[in-house]
Amino acid sequence: MILKKFDKNYNFISIFNTENGFYMRTGILNDRGKDTGVEAFQSSFPELIDIGIMGHCIHGKSGLCLKAGVQCYQDGMNIQDENMSLENYITIINEIKGKTFQVALGGRGDPNKHENFGEILKYTRINNIVPNYTTSGFLLNETEVELTKKYCGAVAVSWYFHEYTTKAIDMFIHSGMKVNIHYVLNNKSIEEALYMLHNNSFPKGINAVIFLLHKPVGLGKEDKVLKCEDIPVKNFFSNIMSKKHSFKIGFDSCSVPALINFNNNFNIHSIDTCEAARWSMYITPDMKALPCSFDQKLKWSVELKNKSISDAWNSDIFESFRNKLKKSCPNCREKVNCMGGCPLCRSIILCNREEMYKL
Repeated sequence: MILKKFDKNYNFISIFNTENGFYMRTGILNDRGKDTGVEAFQSSFPELIDIGIMGHCIHGKSGLCLKAGVQCYQDGMNIQDENMSLENYITIINEIKGKTFQVALGGRGDPNKHENFGEILKYTRINNIVPNYTTSGFLLNETEVELTKKYCGAVAVSWYFHEYTTKAIDMFIHSGMKVNIHYVLNNKSIEEALYMLHNNSFPKGINAVIFLLHKPVGLGKEDKVLKCEDIPVKNFFSNIMSKKHSFKIGFDSCSVPALINFNNNFNIHSIDTCEAARWSMYITPDMKALPCSFDQKLKWSVELKNKSISDAWNSDIFESFRNKLKKSCPNCREKVNCMGGCPLCRSIILCNREEMYKL
């Protein structure tokens, strides 16, 4: 099914194919309906919502995340909150249907371990919203794979350098699903990533490897953050496009400053910088709206128990967050493409331009 939406407040059209995940949006349209080529800064309502259905994590509690060298930003090893209720999830879907194209199921744990996993997927899809999620693959079973295949657009498996990781990838591929790998880049894992890319060591049959920056949030430590002056960082981002692979390569939007600064061998229109409070939002298991899930201190939160998602999106809190992006790095020639990088974790911004510090 092709979904099409005209944003009358910001004058652009967005299109989403629920079958293959193709997404497109025009630039701002003029009064004759012609595309001006100027990107809209935001939408009137989030086109993607990251819904934190998980309040606790079996995988994190086991200590396997830390054992693999991945420091969970949600602190799944120590925090054991309740999962989002099915009732609250349905309330979210009822408000966003017809306005939001897809949801990313997440939170502090593997969404496939939610007690209402099947009902959540089914209710989402019957309302013409495509659910996707990321899992560690730990204790993945065939029922969860079948439900994922039936209702989800795609699935991602976090790379934990463990047998259960590759087993989960194989299970999803065997079912016929598109499978992405989410690989967290810190100052230890980045060299392993270079080695795996150079030696074609990623599992066969995957759709893509998506590289995510390590963030000093939750269990994440500052001493694992990538730095501009690190030789492996320069090697990784400057050479990432130099070799063809059987799978696609992607990055989280936090990586945009690095791509701009270290690599010119890509189409600038193929990237989109921080989408928080512009195109997407996060909802916690206990129903708080945030521009981004990395705000674990809830500095930018809006309580949804007495407000709507639309109220949160149009709140002074969210607008204040947007202003961080609008006003950052005013003299930089790449401002329109980068917007100064992450407003939450300034230390992860892989940029050493003088303009970055004039905020």
